[in-house]
Order: sequence, then structure tokens, then C-alpha cells
Amino acid sequence: MSVKNITAIQQPDTDFEVRSLQTMCVNQSEKELPWWYNFSYMAVGILFGIVFIKAEIISWIRIQEMFRLQSFHMYGVIGTAVVVGIISVFLIKKFNVKTIHGESIDFQPKKFNKGQVYGGLLFGLGWAITGACPGPLFAQVGSGVLVILVVILSAIAGTWTYGYFRDKLPH
Repeated sequence: MSVKNITAIQQPDTDFEVRSLQTMCVNQSEKELPWWYNFSYMAVGILFGIVFIKAEIISWIRIQEMFRLQSFHMYGVIGTAVVVGIISVFLIKKFNVKTIHGESIDFQPKKFNKGQVYGGLLFGLGWAITGACPGPLFAQVGSGVLVILVVILSAIAGTWTYGYFRDKLPH
């Protein structure tokens, strides 16, 4: 038996752990659905974008006020989202809520990773500089802020770059 085979046998398979840290393919549905089911997701996305615009969540000025600690508006929105998320997860677990397709919802435990701190700092820096986080990007384009297409293309390039170097990065 070669050294390479012995090493492969001795080391446990940690691919699931790495994937669960990145939430990659963890919550994928087991069912194959027709392509036109995506229209319901598009409708929810459009509604979500309208709410973002009306609540001024996509406003560059509101985001700058938040980072300069001049306004509570964005902190209130983010805090409300966190509270709603906590309550939702609690209720899903307590009542064993299923998806709309009848599948169970499983929550995977997550381990702390120092890369999350670096990623959060990088995300916050990008958010402060561009005035946009990934959620409102398309709502900003839809409201006529076409310069944000540069940010969208940069986000796509960054995601592609991470995917390309993923195997070489420490996780």
C-alpha cells in the first residue's frame, strides 16, 4: 500500500464540515420541480425589492448615516430582522414546520471559524464603500441606480475568484 493511500485512509473526510461552514448544498431540496416554479421566487423577490425601496433600505444616504452612527434607521431594520429570524427559527424547531413541499427543515450546527471575522470585516468595508450589500443590489438597479452594476459585476468576480481558489484557501 502506498503512502498516499495510507494518508487517505487515516484522515477523516471533513468535506461535509467544510461545506456546512459555507452552507454549500446543505439545504438543497430533494424534489425536482418544474422550471416555472421559479416565477414564484421572482414574484417574492420583486415584492422584497419594493419593500426595500419604500423602507429606504437601499438608500446610500441611509447606509452612510448608519456607518457614521448618525441615525438609528438601519440599526432598527437590521435588529428587527434578527429578532424575526430568532423567533422564526424557534417556531420552526418547536412545531417541526415543513417546507411548502412537505420536506423537513434541518438546522446544521456551525463551528466558529476565524475566516468569518475576516469575511465580515471585508463585507462591512465593501458595504461602507459602495453603500450596498448583496440584498438590495438588484433593487437599486430596479430603482434606476445603474452605477451599481459595477458593484454587481465586482461581486460576481469576487465570488468567481473565491470559487477558483477555494481548495487552496485555509478553511
